[in-house]
Amino acid sequence: MDRSDPLDCTPARLGFEAALAQVLGTLAPLTGSVEIPLDQALGRVLAEALVAGMDLQPWPNSAMDGYAFALADLDLALGEGLTLVGTALAGHPFTGTLAAGQCVRILTGAILPAGTDTIVIQEQVVVEGPRVRLTSAVRAGANVRAPGEDVRAGQIVLPAGTRLGPPQIALAAALGQAQLAVTRRPRVALFTSGDELTPLGQPLAVGGIYDSNRYLLRAMLHELGMPVIDLGIVADDPNAVRAAFVAARAQTDVVISSGGVSVGDADYVRDVFREFGDIHFWRIDMKPGRPLAFGRLGETWFFGLPGNPVSTAVTFMEFVRPALRLLEGEPASPPLRLELPLLEPVHKAPGRLDFQRGVLVQDAAGRLGVRSAGHQGSHVMSSLARADCLMVLPAEAGDLPAGDLVQIQLLPWTGTPVGSGST
Repeated sequence: MDRSDPLDCTPARLGFEAALAQVLGTLAPLTGSVEIPLDQALGRVLAEALVAGMDLQPWPNSAMDGYAFALADLDLALGEGLTLVGTALAGHPFTGTLAAGQCVRILTGAILPAGTDTIVIQEQVVVEGPRVRLTSAVRAGANVRAPGEDVRAGQIVLPAGTRLGPPQIALAAALGQAQLAVTRRPRVALFTSGDELTPLGQPLAVGGIYDSNRYLLRAMLHELGMPVIDLGIVADDPNAVRAAFVAARAQTDVVISSGGVSVGDADYVRDVFREFGDIHFWRIDMKPGRPLAFGRLGETWFFGLPGNPVSTAVTFMEFVRPALRLLEGEPASPPLRLELPLLEPVHKAPGRLDFQRGVLVQDAAGRLGVRSAGHQGSHVMSSLARADCLMVLPAEAGDLPAGDLVQIQLLPWTGTPVGSGST
């Protein structure tokens, strides 16, 4: 299941890039695949390369509405004109063979009639009864789609590891693929830890908070299409944490917890986990999200995320999301990051790589910039709800003035449109 067994790695400050490299270098895609109908394949990952079993297009056909003729008749077509002898429609081809001096009315998508090799668009002809005269010359093969112009039979059109979006589904359908072999998705269990956590629908006790992180994690997992086993809220009690790990180990590939991995007196998750498996690291040189644990529980992988909600979201996005995609068989790749100007100053203390919540703003000329989404505290969910990107600020950077270029990483969640307004 894994390529290697890295040594326990718990320095005071493990760098972000080193931690991510350790996660992605340790995991390997899960084994197993399943054949599913094409209409159920959206978001899945191909287990095998899709090889074209036919040319696309399979026949020469028309790219435009017009008239099909043989280019050898061009002089006649420009002079007294050609004789119209029939019509070719998509799905209803002209079945005869044209003689010299003849043409056929043809519509987009129709098969090119035998005896023709060129199509003139209808705007370049004058029709007078049965005579069709060209008003200007055309090149050989004009407006004809050749067989295999898009895809050749035997060609690999989608490699194994491709995540199937709408265009990939459409391409498979065009090639007549009713079913596809896709990889097995990781089975994921999650729980949140903390005596202060209160289920929704119950009144808050003094000092209590509602359990938002479990809903956050479930939503992020559902956005990835992952099957989720929700183990609920686990009390700040070693036996309760131990029972959660036993349940998760029995039925999942990955277990994700939120809370209990820091150094507080009631933070038991990391310590109890050591009874079952190996912690590879548990502290990251990043903000938010320094207390992040990663390890292995037998054949199950473990991510212990921080308890603050923004820290949970950022560590999930930067570590758990790429890990799950790799387990599902998608090749690891760095996130797409763009460079945009700051529209206002940003406060940052030097020392750690900082992921700050941002909002994209487009001016009247269509130029993009980025500004802060608001308060950057790791407990502040309102600015996370407003954000459509993360500003990735280098560890060594301090305060940044307006106009500086910064890297941004788009948030993948739905419901985060690009804002508009004046810069």
